[in-house]
Amino acid sequence: MSYENLIVEVADGIATISVNRPKALNALNEGVLSDLIAAFSAAATNPEVKGVLLTGAGDRAFVAGADIAAMKTMTPMEADTFCQLGHRCMRLIETFDKPVIAAVNGFALGGGCELALSCDFIYASKAAKFGLPEVNLGIFPGFGGTQRLMRLVGRGVAKEMVFTADILPAEDAKTIGLVNKIFEPDQLLSAAKETLKKIFAKGPVAVKLSKRVMNEGCELPLAAALALEQAQFPLVFASEDRVEGVSAFLEKRPAVFKGK
Repeated sequence: MSYENLIVEVADGIATISVNRPKALNALNEGVLSDLIAAFSAAATNPEVKGVLLTGAGDRAFVAGADIAAMKTMTPMEADTFCQLGHRCMRLIETFDKPVIAAVNGFALGGGCELALSCDFIYASKAAKFGLPEVNLGIFPGFGGTQRLMRLVGRGVAKEMVFTADILPAEDAKTIGLVNKIFEPDQLLSAAKETLKKIFAKGPVAVKLSKRVMNEGCELPLAAALALEQAQFPLVFASEDRVEGVSAFLEKRPAVFKGK
């Protein structure tokens, strides 16, 4: 399947999805968001895809934000439609059943930072820069940034980033917990792929359920989140993967999981 604004490649179980508008620094518009929804929907049902690596084409930007030129003439009604599309895209990625790593290779600003936040975690190149600079334009983050960021780095740090519109280098983003690891630019994609392959060797059912429980539990009070974990834990014992994993451990051999 081809996309106007994306490059999608599937190899070794990994769907590498690259936002491909380098002349616009990969800025998000309705076309990019619609393509991302279509690409992730296709990856969800593709048995060859075990996980996704999300990045930006070129060496300057992951996604440098939403398309400001397109927003200049937006009416409130059009802004609402655009916001709904953005939220639909980010939520689809966040709740995707397979692991998703954002490989941030340059600017991840505004909607680009929000896109990275919707992934399971973020790897960054030393050249990466992060920020939510929307208040410079008289608006605020509208694709989930005000909510996901503070859940990841804490309310105070998130408010400082949003209110000041400061742009953080990769090292500072790692210090506050926004980024997991930093790599040389030419090593970023290979590092993310190696991590995905490491995850693929684990029990797929367990990874899927743990992602679901962690995502849902993050939005609940602790007591309710613990109840959710307790309710979901027995489900994995009905899987063939659990039988294989325990048997392999006791027999001192590598497990061969089937995702069932």
